[in-house]
Amino acid sequence: MATNQQRREAAKRKLERQLVRRAERAKRRKIVGVGVVGGVVLIVAGAVVWIVNSSGSSNDAANPPSSSAAPTPPIQIPTQRAPMPKRPTPLANPVSCDYKADAKGKTPKKAEVPDGKNVPSTGTVNVTLKSTAGDIPVRLDRDLAPCTVNSFLSLAKQNFYTDTMCHRLGTSGLQMLQCGDPGAKGDPQTDGQGGPGYTIQDENFPQLTYGRGILAMAKTREPNSGGSQFFMVYGDAQLQPDYTVFGSISDEGLKVLDKVARAGITPESQASSPDGTGLPAMQVKFTGVSVAN
Repeated sequence: MATNQQRREAAKRKLERQLVRRAERAKRRKIVGVGVVGGVVLIVAGAVVWIVNSSGSSNDAANPPSSSAAPTPPIQIPTQRAPMPKRPTPLANPVSCDYKADAKGKTPKKAEVPDGKNVPSTGTVNVTLKSTAGDIPVRLDRDLAPCTVNSFLSLAKQNFYTDTMCHRLGTSGLQMLQCGDPGAKGDPQTDGQGGPGYTIQDENFPQLTYGRGILAMAKTREPNSGGSQFFMVYGDAQLQPDYTVFGSISDEGLKVLDKVARAGITPESQASSPDGTGLPAMQVKFTGVSVAN
C-alpha cells in the first residue's frame, strides 16, 4: 500500500503532466488560430485586388471588356445601284461656264481657273482616282454637268487632288465619302472649308436623285458655291436635288468605298459631329488622278 508521501508525489506528477498537456493544446490552438486569420486575410485581400482590377478594366474606355461592351452593328450597304439621272431637256452644245473667284472659301492650294468658253456638253470621260485605300474609277458625264466636269478635269490635270485626303464619311442615313478639300488634315473642326479659289455654277435640276454609284458636288448652303469638294455615294442618300451630279462610280470603285465604310468612322470625330458623319477610320488619300484619253 502506498504511503501518503508516495500518493502526494504521484498526484504531483499527474498534475504536472496535465499542465504540460494543457500548455501544448493551448499552443496548438494559437497556431491554428493565426493560420485561420491569416488565410481569411489573404482571401479578403485577394477579393479586394480582384474587385479593383475588375473595376479598373471595366472603366477603361480604351480597352473595354468584351462582356460589357455593346457590339457595333454591321453597316448595312445596299447592293443595287441607283439609276443615273437624265436631264429632261438636253443642254446646248457647247456651253459657256462662269467660274467666279471665291472670296469666302480657304484656298491652301490655289488652282488655275479653267477656261469657260466653248465647253462640250456631250460625252463621258473615264477618270481613275488613285488612293491609299485602292483605285476608284469614275465616269464623268458632260451631259449632266459640263461645267463641273470641265472644272474637275482641269483640277485633275493640275494635280490639285494629289496628296489630298477624304475628310468626311457617312455610314447611316447619308452613306457617302466626301473628298477634295486641299486643306483637310483630319481635324473635324477645320476640314471641309477649302477649295480651289473659285466657285462653279450649280448644274442641278428637279429630277435629280441620289443613291449608290452617284458622284456629286459638295457645296455650302449658298447657291453656286461648289468648288473642288465632291462626294461619292455608296449607299442611301435622301437629299434634296440641290447637289450637282456629274458622274458615276464603277463597280471596282464601289468595292473600295464599301471597304472604307465598313472600317467605320473615328469615334472622336463622330462624337463631335452633329450629323453622325466624321473622319474615316481607314485613311483615303489621293496619290494621283489619271484621265483617259
